[in-house]
Amino acid sequence: MATEGTKFQINYKLNDGTLINLYAGSVQELEAGLADLAMNAANIRTTGAELTGYVAPAPTVASVAQSFNATPVAAPAQAGGHTCKHGVMSLRSGVGQKGPWSGYMCAAPKGAPDKCDTIWVR
Repeated sequence: MATEGTKFQINYKLNDGTLINLYAGSVQELEAGLADLAMNAANIRTTGAELTGYVAPAPTVASVAQSFNATPVAAPAQAGGHTCKHGVMSLRSGVGQKGPWSGYMCAAPKGAPDKCDTIWVR
């Protein structure tokens, strides 16, 4: 409930009917309150779901990709292709000092501590 010193009031109504009221006496209190709400948004949703008995379905690959504005990529069918714990390994080739080379490279970023070893094509 707003007190006598309340200068700012923000009310949020979530899709499930949960009401969140933020009261502040100054701009600094308002900014701090909004930051606190943002940091706890996931906790607020989870608590509301637990109290109402609603269990949210696990997110789909498409929904996660959409939240990052990304597009899932389907791995092309490759004869003799390889996979690792990071996904489909890409076949790369080139010419080095010792001649031509080719191998299946892990999809993990360069320098990742758990990057898988290359599977060399002999």
